[in-house]
Amino acid sequence: MHIIPPLSMIDFFRKSEGTWFTERSVHHFDSAADESGESNLIITVIEKDDPKVQEVCKAQGIEPDKATGGASFAWQANLDTRPPNTDNAAILVDIPDDETKLSGKLIRNQGYVESIPVVSRYRFADDGVLTINTDYDNNQGQERCWFVTDDFRVRVSTVRMMNGVNLMTYCSERRCLSQQVLEQMIARNHARG
Repeated sequence: MHIIPPLSMIDFFRKSEGTWFTERSVHHFDSAADESGESNLIITVIEKDDPKVQEVCKAQGIEPDKATGGASFAWQANLDTRPPNTDNAAILVDIPDDETKLSGKLIRNQGYVESIPVVSRYRFADDGVLTINTDYDNNQGQERCWFVTDDFRVRVSTVRMMNGVNLMTYCSERRCLSQQVLEQMIARNHARG
């Protein structure tokens, strides 16, 4: 199956929109802590004129008119039916370097590793693999993400402390079908008779 990978951050956000079931394996090099598990990742695209985009840009001292848009990322336990906790969420805003949109800055209201506002650098390879590098106060993070199919993607990341690599994470993510899509599939199946 041939897929067309996203080659700009806003296209990546649009292709990622929805709810993803994430299976996560985490390896800590300095402790026996195990953060492996299953969760849901909920991604919602935010248009460039949305007040949330403006707010994140202004907090980082960046002109909001440079943004192409953004996305809200929220995490929750896999079987949790409550609305996502806002403490487990982040707003990411895309500021491309140039017209190619293959590289740029991701402005976040809070980072993944440290819960502080942060600016990351991203780049898309020709094959669609996205690499995001983030420097925090005490850590460096690198995440790579790519689509295997339109509904399955992979993320790998490392976190480096001052004394070396602290942890590595591998995530496989499958898109969850909405109730509406499931009902359409059932209706098509019944129609076949």
